Amino acid sequence: MIREVVHIDEELCDGCEQCIPNCHEGALQMIDGKARLISDLMCDGLGACLGHCPQGAITIEKREAAPYDETSVMEIMVEKGENTVVAHLQHLKEHNEMEFLREGVQYLNEHAHEIKFNIQDVMNKVHHAKVEEEQLACGCPGSEARSFAPRSAAAQPGSMVAGSLTLDKRVNGGQQSELRQWPVQMHLVNPMASYFQQSDLVLAADCVAFSLGDFHSKWLRGKSLAIACPKLDSGLETYVSKIKSLVDDAKINTLTVMMMQVPCCGGLLQVVRAAMAQTERKVPVKAVIVGVEGEILQEEWV
Repeated sequence: MIREVVHIDEELCDGCEQCIPNCHEGALQMIDGKARLISDLMCDGLGACLGHCPQGAITIEKREAAPYDETSVMEIMVEKGENTVVAHLQHLKEHNEMEFLREGVQYLNEHAHEIKFNIQDVMNKVHHAKVEEEQLACGCPGSEARSFAPRSAAAQPGSMVAGSLTLDKRVNGGQQSELRQWPVQMHLVNPMASYFQQSDLVLAADCVAFSLGDFHSKWLRGKSLAIACPKLDSGLETYVSKIKSLVDDAKINTLTVMMMQVPCCGGLLQVVRAAMAQTERKVPVKAVIVGVEGEILQEEWV
């Protein structure tokens, strides 16, 4: 499959740090005086960092590449030294990618005899790592990937925790949230995040959840979510690439595209069709049209 991958020419990089705040995924960090891609997993290939490198050291390469593999990534990180390995593992920990973190640690243990730095020192630094303000400066904390149980799976009303009532599922007027991940905006989502793997995905136009009263209870329950506006969002070609990755790399099971009845909203399905024309896998796609008064006008597999 074709992937877009950030490439950093360390000979050209002078350590000016101008690229770092513009990586919304926090995948770039300054290490040993050079900009380093410490998370191939979190790099979305969008290239927001490109225009902020005065030396032209950062480029986006399109190349044939296998789906994300933590063992292969660790081989590259180890070559760049202890500080890069620590930053990579900390980044996985902060984004709750615990399975990939386990694989990374396993790689270190299996290759301890050939690695030139102390493995225990690395593990101590990762274990005690905290998300400090300077770490958050490398990327927007609001776009940090998070996975959590939906409100409907929380404790039942009236249960006690540490002597006080837990939040119950009747909060917010009796309608519980079924959201189980963050972020949700299409430009911010990472197709390789664990909560997308083999999930049923809802891709909803921004206005759908405001118009449809039972959006959470009927349409979102048990599913992952991405939202977009085909009229107001820029860079729709990025959406095509991400949907392709969700199908081929995350291996989603189904895709439900939810749009408003207004003509411009149909562009969301066009984006999906463009992506599906490029995918190696094929998944069932359902198109749902929602009326501005909150009714379902059309629901069909396409």
